[in-house]
Formats: sequence, structure tokens, C-alpha cells
Amino acid sequence: MCGISGIFMRGGHPVDPERLDRLASALAHRGPDADGRFLSGPIGFAHTRLSIVDLATGDQPLFGAQGAVLIANGEIYNAPELRPALQDRLKTLSDCEPAAHIFETDGAAFAEKLRGMYAIAIWSPADETLTLSRDPFGIKPLYYVETEEGLAFASEIGALVAAGFASPMPSERARNELLQLKYTLGSETIIPGVYRVAPGETLTLRDGRIVSRRRIAAFPAKAAKGAGSELADPVAAFEAVMTESVSAHLIADVPVSLFLSGGVDSSILLILMRRLMQEVIAITVGYEDASLDRSVDESEAALRHAARHGVEAERITMTRDDFFALAPRIAYALDDPTADAAALPSYMLARAARARGLKVALCGEGADELFGGYRRYRTKLIDRLIPRQKVKRGTFSKTGLESRLGTAWRDHYDAEARSAGSGQRSRTLALQAADIANWLPNDLLIKLDRTLMANAIEGRTPYLDPKVAAFASALPDRLRVADGVGKVVMRQWLARADPAYPAFAKKKGFITPVGRWITSRASDLAPLLARQSCFAELVNARSAADILERAERDAQPAWSLLFYALWSATRVLGLDPKGDLISVLQDGAR
Repeated sequence: MCGISGIFMRGGHPVDPERLDRLASALAHRGPDADGRFLSGPIGFAHTRLSIVDLATGDQPLFGAQGAVLIANGEIYNAPELRPALQDRLKTLSDCEPAAHIFETDGAAFAEKLRGMYAIAIWSPADETLTLSRDPFGIKPLYYVETEEGLAFASEIGALVAAGFASPMPSERARNELLQLKYTLGSETIIPGVYRVAPGETLTLRDGRIVSRRRIAAFPAKAAKGAGSELADPVAAFEAVMTESVSAHLIADVPVSLFLSGGVDSSILLILMRRLMQEVIAITVGYEDASLDRSVDESEAALRHAARHGVEAERITMTRDDFFALAPRIAYALDDPTADAAALPSYMLARAARARGLKVALCGEGADELFGGYRRYRTKLIDRLIPRQKVKRGTFSKTGLESRLGTAWRDHYDAEARSAGSGQRSRTLALQAADIANWLPNDLLIKLDRTLMANAIEGRTPYLDPKVAAFASALPDRLRVADGVGKVVMRQWLARADPAYPAFAKKKGFITPVGRWITSRASDLAPLLARQSCFAELVNARSAADILERAERDAQPAWSLLFYALWSATRVLGLDPKGDLISVLQDGAR
């Protein structure tokens, strides 16, 4: 796991080393172990490394036998299978080096042979081309800016802003989309001119310009034959594909841990890890006032589950004081903003892991999208959601702010959902595909990447694997959604593996008591929110008070307002994110 960045100038003009330094400095938190550079005329690369595989010789850039220069952020899980055919060319034990040699043979199609999570940049001096590639699920981030001078790219938007390639001022349209959806859609980001390399996309550039694009799909448009309903025992097949994926995701030269929520997804990972490892390091998060609402805190259930499988899990506690102290840092970390309250416990888990000297954690992201975990996938809801995606409600649909936020966000959502859900899919699969195309990479995976990398922790997602995705897409709908529950095949497996686990209990999600914490200081927060320049005429003291005072019953509108105010204060105004929530809002209101 690392930070990558670079500049490709037009007209053969040389790269300014100082701007490359600024890109690297802004990504230092992603790779505190090493710093690598490559400069040659119009191309410049910077790499900040978090050393996980090949600690001795894996520093980057890495080089192909014919001179290709590679920097990468991520892990290539099938490197052990790729290495034998390349053995005479390999100079290191890095899992990323094979990609450089495959590129020299296959060109831009090289990514089709990779299994992993990655954002990769390759310079080919032979034909003076730059290739940028991102994994099919979008687990690893990659952004770019095109200017008259050329193109700059980086693992985070904040680095492009810090190096002067983009202004921090956000788009009002994207702001409204963020407030209503919790994230922004498609390849455009909240910062005008900054774009995401799409999940599975490979870009080829010449003379600082994009000249071609190709794409690998994460979720097949049509299920392959030979799986799903044709399997004699789909539950056993699920075990086989997940065991193999977890095994691949455990490859590391440092200890690998697990973030355990107590839900189905991470509970399955714990059992599989325990079968593959002698010792499992698991961390779960709970809340100081969980006794007020057990539905919020699954940490005790997580500890009991771990104990049944011989794992001594550690429980950390997030308090109201932690929330007020850390919220600005968390908002700042999410430079590509997502107003997902699950970022709060994710940050706490990552901070705890780093304090214990850990660098890698397995996480359960992606299981809901691949195996049908959300309520909206249930048959009775599908007729309401397809093809009329416009029934989508925004975060502020029940508040006085809805009319001020317009309807462009809904039209954009509708268009993205229709596009992603097209193809020869069942109606349930179409909804899953739409979530995999937008909700997953632009909300959940951004949240995971930024909260963990802010603490120099690599998050690995065994459910987001090409082999697992192929298996999941081929399952009949009844093994994904049935009898009012989702992830049917996963629950069936868990019921076999651990009869004491309530495998068919109602889904809870990763809930935090953020609404209770906000309500406790609503009278202090409301007037400060109304004075934030980022809201202009959108929010006044009355509307802010109305939303904050009912946060315990409806937390998302309150958190979305607070999050965006903190994000704007730290990312746009440049205020210090190390202050507490109240002090940052006070400074932002001046």
C-alpha cells in the first residue's frame, strides 16, 4: 500500500522537481517507510511506500527488462502464479514487479492478467507513453488533472491541490449531490477539473494527453454457465472460493489483522482466517453508551464469536469525546468527500491498529454488493426501483433544505444507475451492478482507503476479488435474496460453520451513535453551522437547529451538514484539522 503521483508534460518540457516534491509530501502519510523518485525529461514519478511485501528489495520505482518504469499502490495477489514465467527477468520479490514485465509484452492489456487491488502508472521510454490503470472494483484510488501544461495524477485529490494543479473550491452541483447521496457519482469529483480514473479503466497517454481508454468490468454483464444453480452444493462452492481468496489476501511479510464488526461479513472472514493461520489478530469497536441501544453496538457479540473460534479479539471504545476530538481529522482525511458515518469507527480501528504496530487489516467491504445484502435488493422492492430509479430519496428529502438542493443530483443518479444496470442481468443483479459501479467505489471504498491510510494501514477486501465476483454473479437470485434476507448463501455457510451464530438475524449495518452525540450539543452547533461560508444561503440557524435537534432519530442529515462544514473548513479554507469539532467550526465561522 502506497501513494503514487506523477507529472507528464506536453511538448517535451521537463518536469519541475519542486512540484513533484509537493505531490509526494502530500502523500507521505500513505507511505511512511520509503520515498522513491523517477525523473526523465517530460515524465516524473513520486512514490511513498508502506512496506508490506518484499521489505528488503521492494522499493519503487520498479523496472522492466526493456526499460519500462512502474510505480504502484496496492497488492497483486496472483504474483506467485505470474512469477515462474518471468523468473529470468525478475530482480526483486515485489508482488508489483511482474506487472512491469507483462506490460512490456502485452501493452495496455497487461491489467487483464492481474488479480489484486491496484493503481499503477507505467512509463514506456521506447514509445514515450504513460499508462495509468486502476483495479476493476476501484479499491485503490487514482485521480488526474489535465491542463495546458500536461497531465498530473495522484492517489489523492489533496495532493493535486497541494501541488497547484487544481483549486480547492468545490462545485456547487457536486456539493448538492454529496449532501443528498453522501457521495458523488461517476468520474467527476467535487473539485472541478479533477477526475477519477474509473474502476477497471486503463488510460494511455502521449505527449501529456489521454489518447485511449479501455475497461475491465468488475461484475459480469451475464452470468457464466457452470456455476450457481448448476452447482451440486453452492454452500461448499462458496467456502472453496472464499477460502482461496482469503488465503491470497493473507500474503504479506508483516502481520495481517482483521477488523471485526460482529456482522456476517467479517464473522465469515474470522472463521476462514482461523483455519488458515495459527494466530488471528482481531480488533472490534464499541461505544461507551452502548447500553442505551444494543442495536448500535455489536462488539460484545463480536467478542463472543471470536472466542468460540479460539481468537482473542480486542475491543476498543469510541466515546463522545473521541467524536468531537477526531471528527475534523476524519473529514480532512476524506479529501474525496463521503458523508458516511461509518468512517468514524473505521478511523478508530485504523488508529488502534497502527498504535499496535500493525500495517494490514482484512475488511468485509463488498459482500453486500456482490451477494445481495441490502434491503433494496428484495423482490418486493425491485418493481419500485427498476426502471424508475427516480424514487431515490435524498438525505434531506424530509427537511426544508430539499428544494434548495435542486434535482440535478437525482437525474445524475438515475442516469448512472440505468447505465450500470444495463446488460443481460436479472433485475436483482441490475441493482447490484449499479451499486458496484458507484456506491461501492465512490463511498465505501473511499471511506475505507482514506480512514485507514490516514493511519498508514492497508485495508484488504477478500470479497472484492474477480473469482469471488464471478461466483457471486452466477448464483440464482434465491441464493442471494430470499425470505426477507440477503446474502443467503453466506448465511447458509455461516450457519454450518458456526451453529451458535445467529446467521439469519436481521441485518444491522455498521451503525454509530453519531446522532446522539450531535444532539447532545445541538444548541452549540446550530448557530456555528449557519455561519459557515460553505453553506451560503443554504442553511440558516433555524434549519440547522431543526436538523440537529432531531439527529438522534434521523442522524444522516445532521452528520452530512457537520461533515461538509468540517471538510470545507479544513480542505477549502485550510484550517488545522487537529482542532476539535467546535473550535474548527468557530474558526470557519469567522
